[in-house]
Amino acid sequence: MLTRLSFFLILNLILAAACSPLASTPSAIPSMGQRTTQSSDLVVLASTTFLADIAQNVAGSRLSIASLLPAGADPHSYQPVPSDLAKISKSTLLIVNGAEYEKFLEPLLEAAGGKRTVIVASAGIELRKDTQMEHGLDPHLWLDPNNVIVYVQNIRDGLGQADPQGEEIYRSNAQAYTAKLKELDTWIAGQVAAIPPERRLLVTNHETLGYFADRYGFKIAGTVLRSASSEASVSARDLSDVINEIKAAGVPVIFLDKVENPMFAQQIAAETGVLVVDDLQLESLTNGPPAPTYIEMMRYNVTRIVQALK
Repeated sequence: MLTRLSFFLILNLILAAACSPLASTPSAIPSMGQRTTQSSDLVVLASTTFLADIAQNVAGSRLSIASLLPAGADPHSYQPVPSDLAKISKSTLLIVNGAEYEKFLEPLLEAAGGKRTVIVASAGIELRKDTQMEHGLDPHLWLDPNNVIVYVQNIRDGLGQADPQGEEIYRSNAQAYTAKLKELDTWIAGQVAAIPPERRLLVTNHETLGYFADRYGFKIAGTVLRSASSEASVSARDLSDVINEIKAAGVPVIFLDKVENPMFAQQIAAETGVLVVDDLQLESLTNGPPAPTYIEMMRYNVTRIVQALK
């Protein structure tokens, strides 16, 4: 097993190779993409797939936004690979969710060194407390499209400051995408209206749907893991408590992200008879259907939730 020191020695060797003249060609890191404008020297990297998609809608054809994490990765449990360091070292602008979401980035940024502008997409949004942890914060703000409107504003302003010549393009694109997000919000509210109020109960594997619940009138009836991270541990006492909560509230469904381990949810289902929906896409886009963009991700998740609860 690699020690922390040996891991970073390997990363630094990879970085040195990545910065050589041969490796500096665009083909050396295909996932970074090629910029579609020659008027800016920005190399923009987003921490996750959904942030890359949101930012791409603001950047339009002026910039290409790459995601550090691949589709299907769970940011809570992601283990960096050496090529991640090379990607970060080449970036001049980094877009992150914030709210303590990207803990996997800390050692990478430390190892990469250098200077880059960081845009915190969630800046200015009031954070929910993680109800399962005394001092924890819930970072899953993007599951309310109204928060993503703020993301768009922060990304628009950050790109405009880094690339003043493209400021009007970013502003126009942001306005158009914001209109789509407002349409999405209206659509979600209409879909949720089909669920009887007494069945608007959400139990998830870890605390993910709090902002969504606050916006659309759901009650969070419990979580399998007592945390806003899928990396939290679970005890026999925790499982017993969740089972009692589900029985007391009359919860019909447990919802899981597709990347999460369904073992504990299935144990609870065996005790309570509830349905387990284990194919939501809450933390990552997909390569192709059902969730290749942020808006399609939200439409897919809402459709699955409504189908299970109405």
